[in-house]
Amino acid sequence: MTSPARSADAPPEDKFPEDEEDFALEESSGVDLSDEAETPESVKRGIAVIRSYWKNAPNGPGVYRMIAENGDVLYVGKAKNVKKRVASYTRLAGHVNRIARMIAATASMVFISVETETDALLLEANLIKQLKPRFNVLMRDDKSFPYILIARDHEAPQITKHRGARARKGDYFGPFASAWAVNRALNALERAFLLRSCADSFYENRTRPCLLYQIKRCAGPCTGEISIADYAELVQEAQDFLTGKSRSVREHLAAEMTAAAERLEFERAARLRDRISALSAIQGAQGVNPRSVEEADVFAIAKEAGRFCIEAFFFRAYQNWGNRAYFPRADQSLSEEEVLDAFLTQFYGEHPPAPLVLLSHNIEDKDVLEDALYVRAKRRVEVATPQRGEKRELVEHALTNARQTIGRKLAEDASQEKLLAAVGLLFGLEAPPRRVEVYDNSHTGGAQAIGAMIVAGPAGFMKAHYRTFNIAGEAITPGDDYGMMREVLSRRFARLAKTGEREEDPEAFPSKPDLILIDGGRGQFDAAWESMKASGVEGVTIVGVAKGVDRNAGRETFFAEGREPFRLPPHDPALYFIQRLRDEAHRFAIGTHRARRKKAFTKNPLDEIAGVGPSRKRALLLAFGSAKAVAGAALSDLEKVPGVNKATARLVFDHFQRGD
Repeated sequence: MTSPARSADAPPEDKFPEDEEDFALEESSGVDLSDEAETPESVKRGIAVIRSYWKNAPNGPGVYRMIAENGDVLYVGKAKNVKKRVASYTRLAGHVNRIARMIAATASMVFISVETETDALLLEANLIKQLKPRFNVLMRDDKSFPYILIARDHEAPQITKHRGARARKGDYFGPFASAWAVNRALNALERAFLLRSCADSFYENRTRPCLLYQIKRCAGPCTGEISIADYAELVQEAQDFLTGKSRSVREHLAAEMTAAAERLEFERAARLRDRISALSAIQGAQGVNPRSVEEADVFAIAKEAGRFCIEAFFFRAYQNWGNRAYFPRADQSLSEEEVLDAFLTQFYGEHPPAPLVLLSHNIEDKDVLEDALYVRAKRRVEVATPQRGEKRELVEHALTNARQTIGRKLAEDASQEKLLAAVGLLFGLEAPPRRVEVYDNSHTGGAQAIGAMIVAGPAGFMKAHYRTFNIAGEAITPGDDYGMMREVLSRRFARLAKTGEREEDPEAFPSKPDLILIDGGRGQFDAAWESMKASGVEGVTIVGVAKGVDRNAGRETFFAEGREPFRLPPHDPALYFIQRLRDEAHRFAIGTHRARRKKAFTKNPLDEIAGVGPSRKRALLLAFGSAKAVAGAALSDLEKVPGVNKATARLVFDHFQRGD
């Protein structure tokens, strides 16, 4: 390969221009490449590849991808000047172990030019989320946060918990750090403001107040117990409270209570007293409540034993709305500042920011992050690392929680690793299992049958890897547990056979199990073993766990290939661990089956008609009273329903006439 023409003042071929944003040369516990003569051949080959792509790299802001030979994306990075940044990978010495391994695995590169560094930051975050590169910092837990929604698409607004896209018209308050936090707040708000939480269809069909009205958690607008105008005042009070006007709301209620008592309206005064108490319960259970910070997101990072923990606190309306701990996947050679910087970019790719973001550490791309958040939020967002005052107290509180959380996590992981080592020894594995899969089936007389897979590893239960299997094979007799297990494991092993040859990151959580536990006896074990042999998958140990005749915990019988059935001592720690795994699989299977069964019970025939949305379905049910009556209605009657045009009426009529 010929070298490109160079001007007289160009650097020598192996001394490419350096960028001030280059990777920090931290000390590494791995290979030291300070001596060029000791540079491995694999790294030299990777450098040669990068140099060949460097020639065509853009001279400006953009995003680059480093790609392995099998097509997997190794790393996604952004730079103010891509050409300069890529040049930093072409040195023969000075790379930490993580960068050296990344260079050695690089077979090709892809570049994307953008207009500004802010655009590069946003694109980088999207690509990392989509591709999950091996050498990037990964957030890992990107679940959406719950919000409180006061819906505005009905004359009597509903208050409810909401996740996902904000497609419904109304006011959203949050985020709350967990479902527990938002449920606690909702319960207190219902007692304080008596807003309805029922669905619109339930509301429309009430003829008398429900139980929530009787226990003073709803004002009863559905049956006219309160006028729509008075109910609107309750909604406004709730909105004022959630937007930070809690003091004025409480003063207003206190004044009404006093006035009612003076008029000898003691029942009304008691109801107002209970509402004030509910408001006090909301504010008193928040823990740290700021006095001068109305809205802020607070992030603190702690590092211990090569692991990182980021604690996030959310403050809204001068109240603490909960916290959540994250354990990003990151190389231990990275600093806290680098990990926090990468984490925030990914976090705010999914979640709207508060006007103020407080950090425990200074990050390099603070200005770029502020610009990116401005683009997303359509308003100014300040990112700061406070040094004194109440803001610093909030950060210190988050940092203390982060340090305590990482300490507990390390202790739990150490205990988990000991238990995995004991289980590996028990079942004859060459090494402690890194991935354990447990399977269970659930059905009601063969109906709504599902198979469930739960996954455990050194970090505990890996809920992001849980899977369910809808069992609907025509060859399976309803209630045939052996056939169900055979279908579930056949589908799982078929997937493993397709991805079995794919090279995986040795530091990432594996996709192939080392050990499979089956909730069942000899029959289920044989079905699982036959499925694995038929698929051609090797290297997986299968064990059946039978509860015995009396189904007593502690008397489990184990079935494994090449061994007679055996039991463990009742107080063996490995036995307790296996019971936990089996019980988690049973809980997951039962919960999923019940949800599917409930959905089947409540399924409305109108839901199956494409083109009939919630509003038209509501109009049809109001006009005819039930789906059965809609099914038997004449076409002319369907056309008379308000909000249903002739085309929709024909669609509904034809659907039921065909017997769909």
